[in-house]
Amino acid sequence: MDKNLINGCVDIGGTDMYYVAFGTGKKKVVMLPGLSDGLATVKGKARILVLPYKKYLNDYTVYMFSRKNKMPEGYSIRDMADDQVQVMKKLGIEKAYVCGVSQGGMIAQCIAIYHPEVIEKLVLAVTAPYANEVARSAVSGWIRMAEENDHKTLMVDTADKTYSEKYLAKNRKYFPLISKFTKPSSYERFFRNAEAILCFDVRKELSRIIAPTFIIAGEDDKTVGNEAVVELKEGIADSGVYVYKGLGHGAFEEAKDFYDRIFVYFNGNL
Repeated sequence: MDKNLINGCVDIGGTDMYYVAFGTGKKKVVMLPGLSDGLATVKGKARILVLPYKKYLNDYTVYMFSRKNKMPEGYSIRDMADDQVQVMKKLGIEKAYVCGVSQGGMIAQCIAIYHPEVIEKLVLAVTAPYANEVARSAVSGWIRMAEENDHKTLMVDTADKTYSEKYLAKNRKYFPLISKFTKPSSYERFFRNAEAILCFDVRKELSRIIAPTFIIAGEDDKTVGNEAVVELKEGIADSGVYVYKGLGHGAFEEAKDFYDRIFVYFNGNL
């Protein structure tokens, strides 16, 4: 494997946390994925996950983290943030550019609120400051599907609530097939992650975020709703916003300029 691609693991709280890293740059970027991490971690996937970042890796070293492998009952988004900061420090990441997507954006909000010293700049993508009605309905439905062991319906419904109609029209036929190869041996991590979302609410604490913040959303988000971006903007002083027209929760996958937009912001050119 390329020496600049790392498939790593860090001990944390009696268990461990997988991460991947790539690049040689002095600037550190921490990427935090969404609820899908509860179904499949980043373990061993550096060679695949590096692809969107290749053009930035002379200036940056990018780390992408999963949640820790064993999560106790009642494990909260704030607990995830606390553990994430602990792992960052173990890896010598004293300060980083942090981007959180969906549930990862919720964790990133808690890092910014409770550990402001570790954030250089913050990007919050397709996320929300609390489990609003749209998010609660989506996540509760997914929990029920997992409890019923109906992975096919879980994958199809997740796709329906993530992607644009144009994308779905082209790819919907593949989701049932994909579901056959993505079912986890246990849904325990998924349940812990999903339950943490349902308990999440930092609306009263958003004003404590002092890091320069850029918010990215899709105009038709069926997972966290369309008001979430407004609430984040109003709650975080001097934050910037970009909303992708015609896209929803899957803007981070569908928008060809998603990563360019993030790194332009990190570079101070936005």
